[in-house]
Amino acid sequence: MTSQMLLSQAVSLHQDGRLAEADQLYRQILTQSPGDYPARYRLALSLFQQQRHDEAIAAIAAALAIDPQAAEAWLLKGALSAASGQQERALADFDRALAIDPGFPRALYNRALALVGLGRLADAVESFDRLLAVMPAFAEAWTDRGGVLQGMGRLSDALASHDRAIALKPDHAPAWFNRGIALQLLGRFDQALESFDKTLILMPRHVAAWRGRASALVGLERIADAIVSFDKALEIVPGDLEILQQRAAAQEAAKRTTEIPAGLEEVDAWYKRATMFHVTQRLADSLDALDRALAILPDYPPALNLKGAVLCEARRVPEGLEVYRSHAEVVYGNKPLAQTYDPPHKQRHDAEQRAYLAAHGINDQGFHLEAGARIQGPAVNPANAEEIARRWRESKPQIVVIDNLLTEAALEAVRLFCWGSTIWQRPYEKGYLGAVPARGFACPLLGQIADELRDVFPTVIGEHGLGLMWGFKYDSSLSGIPMHADQAAVNVNFWITPDDANRNPDGGGLVVWDVKAPQDWNFDRYNADVPGIRAFLEKAGAKPIVIPHRANRAVIFDSDLFHETDRIEFKDGYLNRRINVTMLYGRRTFHGG
Repeated sequence: MTSQMLLSQAVSLHQDGRLAEADQLYRQILTQSPGDYPARYRLALSLFQQQRHDEAIAAIAAALAIDPQAAEAWLLKGALSAASGQQERALADFDRALAIDPGFPRALYNRALALVGLGRLADAVESFDRLLAVMPAFAEAWTDRGGVLQGMGRLSDALASHDRAIALKPDHAPAWFNRGIALQLLGRFDQALESFDKTLILMPRHVAAWRGRASALVGLERIADAIVSFDKALEIVPGDLEILQQRAAAQEAAKRTTEIPAGLEEVDAWYKRATMFHVTQRLADSLDALDRALAILPDYPPALNLKGAVLCEARRVPEGLEVYRSHAEVVYGNKPLAQTYDPPHKQRHDAEQRAYLAAHGINDQGFHLEAGARIQGPAVNPANAEEIARRWRESKPQIVVIDNLLTEAALEAVRLFCWGSTIWQRPYEKGYLGAVPARGFACPLLGQIADELRDVFPTVIGEHGLGLMWGFKYDSSLSGIPMHADQAAVNVNFWITPDDANRNPDGGGLVVWDVKAPQDWNFDRYNADVPGIRAFLEKAGAKPIVIPHRANRAVIFDSDLFHETDRIEFKDGYLNRRINVTMLYGRRTFHGG
């Protein structure tokens, strides 16, 4: 029998799964013809499929010695490297395969997976995109691509990728499941529930889908139904501690929703009255109505939240922040901070913060607020007062940059408050986290700064009250806040992260355009319609003003000016995370319909 006949018989056995018999024939061929590449390659492939990796490595090395330009052999060598945990070597092998055959689908797919293993998510997406340009109907690749985009916090893009997979392969359960996760992270719980239900039709014992379904139901406040789904998961994995803990938390939530405090109807009436007065800027009347509500129910969260806002706008900022802090302790003091559906960028941050707190002797993983006490002496540096007043008066549009905004003592104290307080609880799709007063971004020091800004820069802030305040904390390389304008009169934005954290000293700050939002635009249009904003700015011939990140630098500008976060290139590590504090004074002069 000729070598070709033996090879044909061996391949047939191989395809039938009779690997040991195929191996015997491959070895027989190689005894007769040691330089037979197909037999060498297929023997290596068979050994790999049998998980006899050491033998397979030797066999594929011998095959490459015969034909170093065999792309399929480099692919198999890469798969063996990946199987042994050597992702960098695997990546190099896949790149060798692609250097020989740039459109080799399996090499592109495995290259993308290796990049995921190395944590190089953006490069992995690029590799998936190259693959899908060659094989646009590869449903599994669309699903895997979506999973990587979710890991980057690009949830809308991830959702679109999962939808492509489902359009190609409607019974692909992993795509339905990952679609459910993306929708849940976007807060679209009803649609997430539909996706988890579809997953469970296809895979009834998918534990993670039962848990995802339960979490979506919690988001929809259907607590009793959520508990049933947790129970279904526990039928599959009895005694799973994490599921039991989530189920117990859902039971507690169910108790809270059924406990209706006495006098709630009267409290709600006073609260609605206060809201009406606040909208019309009758602040004293609003406070009076809120005090009446809180006299009945002192811990009524909506009234506490609104009272904090009204006091701040009434230029009683320290009192307002104290009320906000009380609200945070009432609402979040006993609530688990970490959620199983938190996006990866929040999970990374929370793990880093727990390590930071533990290093400072704080091992309790519950809600924690640093004191953030007022400092002795000034918090806002008064040295630039006259110069800033002149520049504000002369600038068109009105925008000024201030270095050394805070005194050194105030800057360090703000950093400690932001690093140590577990207030960074709102994740945003682009990859940053938000902290607001109602969730604890409230301390005496921030009140001192807000008041002193008005005192030091009276012609800039004017008589405006503090309308809104927040902090944002960013991932080292994910996106920041997209282009928008704000519902205010004056924006004060300052950065507190040390300069050496920024890999690009010419960027990492803020981009402000020199054209204002039209007065007849409503909030949704000037705050969220990014394509519409860009089209408007292009038509208006607007020019961007780039303000690089600097520690203790402030940018104060007319709130009608469109702005966005500049590209972020910061070092990894908890203390290197970019943090900005924003204070909005006054209200926009016109409310579009």
